[in-house]
Amino acid sequence: MNREIVLDTETTGLSPVTGDRIVEIGCVELLNHIPTGRHFHVYLNPERDVPDEAFRVHGLSTEFLRDKPLFSAEADAFLEFIGDGTLVIHNAPFDMGFLNFELERLGKPRLTNKVIDTVMVARERHPGARVSLDALCKHYGIDNSKRVLHGALLDSEILADVYLELIGGRQVALALVADIHAEARSAVAFAPARQRPVPLAPRLSDAELKAHAVMVGTLGADAIWVKYSEVSVAAE
Repeated sequence: MNREIVLDTETTGLSPVTGDRIVEIGCVELLNHIPTGRHFHVYLNPERDVPDEAFRVHGLSTEFLRDKPLFSAEADAFLEFIGDGTLVIHNAPFDMGFLNFELERLGKPRLTNKVIDTVMVARERHPGARVSLDALCKHYGIDNSKRVLHGALLDSEILADVYLELIGGRQVALALVADIHAEARSAVAFAPARQRPVPLAPRLSDAELKAHAVMVGTLGADAIWVKYSEVSVAAE
């Protein structure tokens, strides 16, 4: 089973080294490239003020985050959710840098999960094209109209759609569903009919059967009824 976690974070700035912290984490789960509906989402108190530049990006204010849990309170739940799944992240070095910084502050090991950076995948797939999340949504016709501001969970859901387009996963999923439907139809079409333990008594009298045989004889040797009459006689 191929388990992938599409992940995004929002932060107070660009670098944990200069004191910036995570304020939101959003993750969605894929199994064999198909969304399961399971997700992880949390807002975090960064233990510092949110600069105006960051607020304009994600809309999460110092006041809103003041009563939210610390990363230390949510770290174990986050690690349990991602497990050893492959992490799918847009511009992975940014998010991984913040996550590992937060984990190291708590004395926890850095993440060792396999990471797929969709920025790199998009550059390989579309050389020279813009590879921002919004640009990729426009390219693939993915609705991102709700993305007025950045949000970790919403961006993860949108990125999951983009990622599946980048790797052709939608076609794979549709093919899988088509195969399942074909197998179901085949099972219905060719399932052996249940047989009665005792055949029903014939409803036609001998006279009626003879009259029918005479009528069939008038139809000619190529008539389909002749074939069925022969099958009926052989069965008897």
